[in-house]
Amino acid sequence: MAIGLFILAVIIQLAVVLAIFLLSLSRIIGSLVAIVTVIVTAFISPWSLVLGVPILLLCLALLIAPIRRALITKPVYKALGGAMPSMSDTEREALDAGTSWWEKELFMGAPNWKTFADYPYPQLSEEEQSFIDNEVETLCIMLDEWKIQHEDKELSPEAWQFIKDSGFLGLIIPKEYGGLEFTSYAQSRVMSKIASRSPTAAVTCMVPNSLGPGELLMHYGTDAQKQHWLPGLAKGDEIPCFGLTGPEAGSDAGAIPDTGVVCYGIHDGKQTLGLRMNFSKRWITLAPIATVVGLAFKMYDPKGLLGDLNKTDYGITCALVPSSHEGVIIGPRHYPSGSPFMNGTVDGTDVFIPLDYIIGGVENAGRGWRMLMECLGVGRGISLPALSTSASEMTYLSVGAFAKVREQFKISVGKFEGVQDATSRIASQTYMLEAFRHLVTCGLNQGGTPSVMTAMAKYYATETMREVVNDGMDVVGGRAIQMGPRNFLAIPYQAIPVSITVEGANILTRSLMIFGQGAMRCHPYLFDELQLLQSDDKKSALKQFDILFFKHLGYTFNRGAKAFIAGYVGGSDEAPSFADSFTRPYYKHINRLSASFALTADMALGLLAGDLKRKEMLSGRLSDIHGHLFIATAILYFYQHGSKSAAERLHAEVALQHSLYTIQEAFVSFFANFPNRMAANVVSFVTFPSGRIFTPASDELKRQLGDTFMDDFEDNPFRDYLKTMVYYNIEPDDVTGRMEHAYQTLLAVEPLWQKFKKAEHNDSFEGLTFEDHVVHASQSGVITEEEAEQLINYNALRFDSLLTDVFDGHLLQAQERFNPHSLENAVSKLTDYAQIKNDAQIRNGMKLTDKEQADNSRNSANPNHVAAHTTNIHGQTGDANPDHGYEPDGDVKLVGEQNTAKEITEQTDFNKSHPKAEALNPRYRDAESTLSERMSYNHSHSADDQSTVIEDKKSGSSKWQDGLRREEDDKA
Repeated sequence: MAIGLFILAVIIQLAVVLAIFLLSLSRIIGSLVAIVTVIVTAFISPWSLVLGVPILLLCLALLIAPIRRALITKPVYKALGGAMPSMSDTEREALDAGTSWWEKELFMGAPNWKTFADYPYPQLSEEEQSFIDNEVETLCIMLDEWKIQHEDKELSPEAWQFIKDSGFLGLIIPKEYGGLEFTSYAQSRVMSKIASRSPTAAVTCMVPNSLGPGELLMHYGTDAQKQHWLPGLAKGDEIPCFGLTGPEAGSDAGAIPDTGVVCYGIHDGKQTLGLRMNFSKRWITLAPIATVVGLAFKMYDPKGLLGDLNKTDYGITCALVPSSHEGVIIGPRHYPSGSPFMNGTVDGTDVFIPLDYIIGGVENAGRGWRMLMECLGVGRGISLPALSTSASEMTYLSVGAFAKVREQFKISVGKFEGVQDATSRIASQTYMLEAFRHLVTCGLNQGGTPSVMTAMAKYYATETMREVVNDGMDVVGGRAIQMGPRNFLAIPYQAIPVSITVEGANILTRSLMIFGQGAMRCHPYLFDELQLLQSDDKKSALKQFDILFFKHLGYTFNRGAKAFIAGYVGGSDEAPSFADSFTRPYYKHINRLSASFALTADMALGLLAGDLKRKEMLSGRLSDIHGHLFIATAILYFYQHGSKSAAERLHAEVALQHSLYTIQEAFVSFFANFPNRMAANVVSFVTFPSGRIFTPASDELKRQLGDTFMDDFEDNPFRDYLKTMVYYNIEPDDVTGRMEHAYQTLLAVEPLWQKFKKAEHNDSFEGLTFEDHVVHASQSGVITEEEAEQLINYNALRFDSLLTDVFDGHLLQAQERFNPHSLENAVSKLTDYAQIKNDAQIRNGMKLTDKEQADNSRNSANPNHVAAHTTNIHGQTGDANPDHGYEPDGDVKLVGEQNTAKEITEQTDFNKSHPKAEALNPRYRDAESTLSERMSYNHSHSADDQSTVIEDKKSGSSKWQDGLRREEDDKA
């Protein structure tokens, strides 16, 4: 009895503590509740004080400020302060740069689904839709990426002028300055459609609308600077570039060696206070043709000319300099991964510029890194994800068409499970990218500069695109690796490294930025705590730290309690109001994983502190968890506003299962490699008490999606939707239209095509070629002449769509490909095989002549005729004699196959056999001669019946040759 009461009392104590954490009670209220609980349980069982006394002492310490600060706060402050690395002003600005959005809700472990449900779904205005339908469509028609990349090495003058005149370089500039002032979603849609036609043109239009002077001027420029530059940038009279990276500064852009020293110099003939600049920039897009150059440099004022003798190092600063300015050297072009978009160098030695060239004026001196970090969001969140989404969507359309059209082993290659393993990834990950685009641009449309979300967008969009295009290359195989104007996949494949590298290399983005900035921008207390740890006023900082630290502890224990409960009941049931039976379980999973992530992140930050900065593999796994939580919600958000068809649900289901499985495996790998094994095991048990709970998509799901991937229209509304996202055409001579035209033609004739191919594979038709088989089918009445023409037409398109390019000996000029199966060439594919075989069968008695068939038809009702025919069957030869030594197709049976007594008997006419004479005649011992004599004897009677002739006939220029040519009879 005593033991039972003791256990009950302990359970009550633990339950109350868990409830305090779950309800997130304040430090004071929670401590008082715990003290009362300890007292009450002591009456139930005095032995419960074994656990109750430590709880009681801890609560008293939490309630009495001097004790709390002396025993807990001060030691923690000192330990963390010593563990944290020093932080420069530049690093502090970088961490403090940007805002947060939905990604913060997921980081904090308790997503607010009402907020999520209220997010406005991105849509185009009438003006934006019109621009995409007209100006963008027109530009796409003007672009030929093969010609751009391999012949002109740049955009055509006509395309350049159209880009400038139509406002493509001023999408983000306000209308008051002559720009279009499009939303983030509209910018993404514009860039996607251009990229689907020409990555070169897309990059050209992307840069002025992302990281460039326009974006910086809009946010930080003075009124005078805006009035001077923005109208010209909007019209395309000014072409901008921005110089950040250089030979010594790539991923570590903060280490740029470029300098600007405050001094006096001559400008416009006057003595002016300004900067003496020295810079060397590399890999600068649009630099070779730029008229205005944005420069990032480190600014110094050693003489204190700006009025502050104590401040000589201002840090990274941004300035805007005309490319024609004295001393600025626009150098030669780079050639980035074979893509000929304008990219080159910018150099300058002892270039003097006035201070008012600084973006935002002297007041913004030293704020350049913050400016860049915030404005990078446009390139990371809009432009690069748009290009990645476009490449994936074109892969979906083209590879799906190819997988349907291309047949091997008598079926479409898209039906093979090995191929479906790849195509299901293409389908689900393309769906994910479109969903991702919508949620990210939704956040950007609402304003702010969510640097963590845009870093996620850049990394996961470009990496996913890399996987999708690689899968596409595997499926298309030889058709994809042969370069040329027909190749619809090689150019985006070749350009992958550019997207992976620019605007923050992907390795850096995943291993440092997403979680590093995420912890600063998304954690409710961490950034403020970090500021206090590095404060010079330790006494004041300690008091504030005391308050923040215990709020932080309460937050951590609350997430831990939620994760623990979720581990047993599957997570909170909280979900948006629009959740349905399909999506609700996924919201529950996200609730659980979000709480687990909050607890795990706090464990890592608390135990590793500054060392986490160097534990990039661990940080990368935390990035994967955070990123795929965001991606999973993006998929659910997109699905809610989609068709909700069975096909779309299939896409969403496979994509969601992939994200959840990725999150789980990131957790498992993180715990397995965390240095503090005890902490890792405890948190692992709390978050995943039963071990792994998610699995990848099943084979059956992937098979279903692989089949759906090849469907269109109502059978696959998502594919139909993708046509509105890209430049879509079905022109038979276009690089992407060629395959799509063949695919759409196949969909129109598919029942006929499948019926014909099935019969063809069953050897139902005579002839050597496809055209022979169609002729035979038409003459036999299996298909009509109209159907025959449809088959010939589709076969020609199919064949042409699968052709790869050939070049001259020096690979300079692509050659025109000849299509032997086209309507005008199909007649040349007809052979006389069927006529020769027919004549031979008649001659050898294996087939009745037309006259005999007519006689049989007239006498078929005469019993005597039937009896006579039945009696004479062994007198016939060829296929009509089942015991004869010939196969139905005319092949001779081997000797070893003629082994029955009946077969041996039937080979000889015993009435005319002279075995003794034949034994003495050596020629009868020659097998070949014997076979020849028997064939001559057995078939001689049918020699007179070789009179059947099929005359050629044409039914006009739009029809193909329907018949066989006349042949001379062979004599026996």
